[in-house]
Amino acid sequence: MEDVVRLLQSSSYTIVFTGAGMSTESGLPDFRSKNRGLWTKFNPDELANVHALEHNFEEFTDFYQYRLREIEKYEPHEGHHVLGKWEKQGITGGVITQNVDGFHHDAGNKNVMELHGTFRKFFCNRCKREQSREKYLNGQHQCVFCDGPVRPGIVLFGEMLPEDVFYKAEIETGKADLFIVIGSSLTVTPANMFPMIAKEHGAKLVIVNREATPMDHYADYIVRDQSIKEWLVGVDRELSSTD
Repeated sequence: MEDVVRLLQSSSYTIVFTGAGMSTESGLPDFRSKNRGLWTKFNPDELANVHALEHNFEEFTDFYQYRLREIEKYEPHEGHHVLGKWEKQGITGGVITQNVDGFHHDAGNKNVMELHGTFRKFFCNRCKREQSREKYLNGQHQCVFCDGPVRPGIVLFGEMLPEDVFYKAEIETGKADLFIVIGSSLTVTPANMFPMIAKEHGAKLVIVNREATPMDHYADYIVRDQSIKEWLVGVDRELSSTD
């Protein structure tokens, strides 16, 4: 922890990259975990894709209403708030995330690059105009402008990642001299390319994850078998004590 504190203090630009492990510590179940209630009601493999949006809209909508209600049961944990605080203090420059729950925004981060989109926004799949999240949750699933199908602003299977977000994340990663991965298995492409981009630009790489990742041998520091929330709070405490 002391080494990471020193890196944060000496870094001119730090970027944080977060995955599902960041959100599961809020209590939010991992979307991919088959031992959760979601899988007893739906088969995400069949519904989280473009084909279901176009050909099975009713069940697609039921599925995403359920997911949105699940997200709204939870909130950012202390670690999310630490990252929000660090950005505000200029300790970090922003967050690249694979998560779609919007917790980084809720915790105060402004520069958030959501590679897989977000449940904070909904839009019409036909005219692309933004729609109300609250109305979607309450049963308004047709566009108020053109009567097209309303969908969450997340990347479905079969869709490309948003080019503007991906490009910005590449730029931010290239600027970083410290890159911290938190709660990601680093197995999902192309998102897992960012740690390598950082290393290629000379950045120090820190990986905080409960299990080993394919990128561990590139890391300068590895933190395993530790609560992400407690680790972030501990690092923040050390930073504050050395101010």
